[in-house]
Amino acid sequence: MTKFLLAVHVLAAIIAIGPVTVAASMFPAAARRAAGAGDSPAALSTVRVLHRICRVYAELGVVVPVFGFATASVMHVLGSVWLIVSILLTAVAALVLGLLVLPSQHAILAGLTVPDPGTGSAPAAGRAVIARLAMLTGVFNLLWATVTVLMIVRPGSTTGA
Repeated sequence: MTKFLLAVHVLAAIIAIGPVTVAASMFPAAARRAAGAGDSPAALSTVRVLHRICRVYAELGVVVPVFGFATASVMHVLGSVWLIVSILLTAVAALVLGLLVLPSQHAILAGLTVPDPGTGSAPAAGRAVIARLAMLTGVFNLLWATVTVLMIVRPGSTTGA
């Protein structure tokens, strides 16, 4: 049972979290291009698709901690420091994604699609907002990278690494 749960946990992480990290990382550059492209439907379409990938896969990502808890329970490591730190970092990553990254993406996308009343064209999304999003996305990705390393190295683990 342990191997099955661990396999599902790892596969869920790869399939759900991987696309979010890649799409979220691509979003700021795509938003900059879309802002500079004016009314380019292709540039705006790219930004929309990246935001949708982030939203959908973030929702699917809920299965990662569910199977993680199940795996940890079966392995009897719920009290391990490396796991507790991983759980806390996962929670922080989820909060960064849900409360900061996704809303920022939404606001940037809205800024690219709402016509400016003065000119009738889409206004350029603010560089500062896009730069802040890029930083937040980097923090999100760094949190997930740290969790991944902790899951592999498991410092202090008695189950072997």
